[in-house]
Amino acid sequence: MEKLLDKIARLQQLHNRIDPELVTRKNIKLGLRNADGTGVAVGITSKGQVLGYEKAEDGSVRAVPGKLYYCGYDLEELVSHVESEWRHGFEEVVYLLLTGELPSQSVLHHFTCALSERRSLPAELKKILRFNSENDDQMCALHTAVSSLHKFDSNPRSTDIRDITRQCIDLIAKAPTIAAYNYIVCRSWRGERRSFLEPEPGMTTAQSFLAMLHGKAPTDKIAHAFDIALMLHAEHGGGNNSTFTVRTVSSSLTDTYMAICSGIASLAGHLHGGANEAVMNMMDRMKRKVRDWKDDEEISAYLGGLIEKRCGDRSGKIYGMGHAVYTVSDPRAIILKDKALRFAEEAGRVDEFRLFERVADLAVKVVKEKKGKTVCPNVDFYSGFLYDMLGIPQELFTPIFAMSRVAGWSAHRIEEIIQGRLMRPSYVTSLNSLPPYLPLQQR
Repeated sequence: MEKLLDKIARLQQLHNRIDPELVTRKNIKLGLRNADGTGVAVGITSKGQVLGYEKAEDGSVRAVPGKLYYCGYDLEELVSHVESEWRHGFEEVVYLLLTGELPSQSVLHHFTCALSERRSLPAELKKILRFNSENDDQMCALHTAVSSLHKFDSNPRSTDIRDITRQCIDLIAKAPTIAAYNYIVCRSWRGERRSFLEPEPGMTTAQSFLAMLHGKAPTDKIAHAFDIALMLHAEHGGGNNSTFTVRTVSSSLTDTYMAICSGIASLAGHLHGGANEAVMNMMDRMKRKVRDWKDDEEISAYLGGLIEKRCGDRSGKIYGMGHAVYTVSDPRAIILKDKALRFAEEAGRVDEFRLFERVADLAVKVVKEKKGKTVCPNVDFYSGFLYDMLGIPQELFTPIFAMSRVAGWSAHRIEEIIQGRLMRPSYVTSLNSLPPYLPLQQR
């Protein structure tokens, strides 16, 4: 079998690689990207708008500080109001994404209660989670559980918007419970026996998840910081890989569970989710290799080694740096950096925070020098550090991203179904001629 696999792999490399000249000549948009790296416009959405560039009247493009809008509302402004009023905002953001409007106080209360009432899992699903205990891949476990929820829906294949909305709200409510339970099951398999804590009525999403994860109610400060993180991850436009995947799958009128599973599958990919975990691993290695955390030259040399694949995981990447749209700044990273500093001051980890800060600043210069690209810290750079100070294990970093982004995926799924057009892009053949068929005996 191994020799057969080697042969097939060699043939795949031979026949599947693309000649760059052909791509240029045919004007193919590989990765649905224009020649300048910007995304090809393939749809219209009111849900999320990501801005990193401005177009001048002469058609030239200028990089600007990043902005993110949810249904037209500046995310930084939404976070600012939630912080000034010292309340939780994730439920408000979910309602906004689903409806396009901010809820009144009364509507928000009823919506928050509706989410709270739907967090508990069916007993049969808990058995499925327990049965899957030896699978310590948290994203795979999340995918399995969300797919299994199909069994407990009396009308899972419905394409009626009311049914789809009900299903989406149910998934938004249950995803944090599934993520917490999956982790508890994984730890139980490793010898740490813990029972499932039922979601407590009246808690917000942030409070409920942390309580189920840790077995006790979180402090207000920790829950508030985590709620802000959920707000920041809830949506990021229709062009990111997982959301575009959900929209593509939804355009076929498949059911809600399969559509959301497709987003989870995409987010589990090495090039999409999981970067904050990679950042933490990168920084852990750097702490051991860099002797003086305040020496800019030593840090810059190490960062250069990362790009040149001489150290780290040899990927050539400085994790947490760079984004498809943002170049000057990522508004989410700015908010998370401020949160990380506040917690680092209380936890006695300011030196560690300053290393993160110094790496972010120096990486911008090193990447510009080595690659000629302008980059900035993205949402993943500080989020893992903040989660670590909140007592959240690394295995949950990407599932947390997913359980928050279910809100955005749901909003885009509903929008795609209402717009109603099956996605069917075209592919150009790379073959120059059609090979003649040879009978089996002559090959």
